[in-house]
Amino acid sequence: MKVLIVEDDVKIASFIAKGMREAGYVVDVCHDGDSGLEQGMTGRHDAAVIDIMLPGLDGLQLIERLRGHNISTPVLILSAKQSVDDRIRGLQQGGDDYMVKPFSFSELLARIQALIRRDRAHGEPTSLTYQNLSMDLLRREVHRDDEKIELPAKEYALLEYFMRHPEMVISKTAILERVYEYSFDPQTNVVDVLVCRLRNKIDRGFEPKLIHTVRGMGYVLKTG
Repeated sequence: MKVLIVEDDVKIASFIAKGMREAGYVVDVCHDGDSGLEQGMTGRHDAAVIDIMLPGLDGLQLIERLRGHNISTPVLILSAKQSVDDRIRGLQQGGDDYMVKPFSFSELLARIQALIRRDRAHGEPTSLTYQNLSMDLLRREVHRDDEKIELPAKEYALLEYFMRHPEMVISKTAILERVYEYSFDPQTNVVDVLVCRLRNKIDRGFEPKLIHTVRGMGYVLKTG
């Protein structure tokens, strides 16, 4: 799952981004309203955290522009403004929730998860299944047959990527960009190591084997 953070305070943005990545999310970060609009217009985010006081477009103008272009990404407004009128205005402009600074990251994460659950209840799947392998996207749990498999954030993100694209060959470059958020470096073996760790947990002791290497091309989730 992917989250957009638009926050001009670099420390706060880094704090939120670090926590979201540790929770298994892919994160885009912008520090002004104009770049936030450019990123938000892609419509590829499961949720967004948007500060009100931003350089360029302010947060409310940003949300209004997104809604005007039919971008329905759930938005959590983050602001130092805490009056009831400020909250009402933020929600009326198209925000879905409102948090006041300073804030607890655990509460922010819980609210983002609630927004995503609410949004997916209107059509997006809340679970993924391939053969005898399943992912509960809301509880962030993985099972193979009846056995629960514990996965750290990067392995979970990789498996979710595979399960959203079953039987499609996924390149190392795509995995680096999606899971690690940086461009391909031909000298790195981080993808090979990550896939190996995931394969050991998903396939060892189970049939059929699901994660396969396609020499010279990448990896694929398939039955054989």
